[in-house]
Amino acid sequence: MRRSVVAGNWKMHGSTASIEALAQALGGSVSGAGCDVIVSPPFPYLSLVHRLVSEHGIGIAGQDCSEHGQGAHTGEVAADMLVDLGCDWVILGHSERRQAGETDAAVAAKAAAARAAGLKPILCVGETLEQRQAGQAQA
Repeated sequence: MRRSVVAGNWKMHGSTASIEALAQALGGSVSGAGCDVIVSPPFPYLSLVHRLVSEHGIGIAGQDCSEHGQGAHTGEVAADMLVDLGCDWVILGHSERRQAGETDAAVAAKAAAARAAGLKPILCVGETLEQRQAGQAQA
């Protein structure tokens, strides 16, 4: 049987103080959850959050990774960098990134890079709010 996963993506929100407070509050509240609990803070805060929650069994996920390894890819984050910061997971294929032009092929390449680095990819699938409201979710 598969183990359930509850993951919270913090998107591009927070400050050091607010993220530290949230991570500390989470640390004391998830013991015995019966599922994998994962948080996905913005990249600059991964190390901070990892230090605050890892002892409580909370996993850390990157919010995205590059399909490329390390190199001249300014602004990108290589999958092995996420591993180096303590991540076991990475979330890929966010709806807002797809709306900005990210393709299934790009998400597949990122997933392959993530798996090669030892990360477990969480692939986002679904519809836009407009599609849901138009009754097109199943299509």
